[in-house]
Amino acid sequence: MSLTQIRDPLCPGPAPKTTVQTLHDKKRGRQPITALTAYDYPTARLVDEAGIDIVLVGDSLGMAVLGYENTLPVTVEEMLHHVRAVRRGVHSAFLVADMPYGSHHVSTEDTLRSAVRFMKEGGVAAVKIEGGSRRVDLVARLTEEEIPVVGHIGLTPQSLHRMSGYRVQGKSVAQMDALTADAIALQGAGAVALVLEGMPRELAARITREIDIPTIGIGAGPDCDGQILVFHDLFNLTFAPKTKFVRRFGDAGELFRTGLEAYRNAVESGDFPNDGESYHLSREVSAELCDTIAGAKGKG
Repeated sequence: MSLTQIRDPLCPGPAPKTTVQTLHDKKRGRQPITALTAYDYPTARLVDEAGIDIVLVGDSLGMAVLGYENTLPVTVEEMLHHVRAVRRGVHSAFLVADMPYGSHHVSTEDTLRSAVRFMKEGGVAAVKIEGGSRRVDLVARLTEEEIPVVGHIGLTPQSLHRMSGYRVQGKSVAQMDALTADAIALQGAGAVALVLEGMPRELAARITREIDIPTIGIGAGPDCDGQILVFHDLFNLTFAPKTKFVRRFGDAGELFRTGLEAYRNAVESGDFPNDGESYHLSREVSAELCDTIAGAKGKG
């Protein structure tokens, strides 16, 4: 057990902070790691208070909350806006922010500049960068500058045009070898964890065995060190068909639709607000008002 996990039983206080060391200890101890996305303060509070280990402000916010067709339009400024809101709701979880498309493609210096903003202005514990061996130099440079990096390989949404859509990766032996090499290279460059997305279970299991840093799966089977889902997928708050790897753990979409319909009906019928939901004048003021009205009528 790491020092970050030690709590005084007589004065428990808030839950301990999840750190890189916490996550690595969980991998070594074969304790599953939990992760979810969050994009705003109330969601972040709920996720954090539920004891989730990792909160990711993903560029998936482009589709989940901004209405974009994919993640590519999301900017650094949009990410920072949401990261700051999430930061205010997270007290224990390990907070990670996606480096959006374009923020790590032009130059190493641009990447470093954007990553520093996420650390200083967003208060994150790590940034996440999509891509395999071609990102090794970036990961090494950020690590050198004390910026923890979470890697992301397999189905990388920022590469959807190159991959001709959201397609499962690593389905051939050659692709499996390449992705395993990517994972090993990213670990060697200093990555603190690795997201494995959209790949066969067998490949994810192989990568998880081959590397010492935690693997967090999404559409990669149950053999990863941890799992992550998009919050809105978890609770049916999307307007798209459910993908194979998503399980609904609640139906907030139906809850909201039912509540909205009930609200509309109550307003249209005159049932809301009722007298009990209204403010009233005090007896003294009501009496004074009646006297004033009566006096006015008498003069008339």
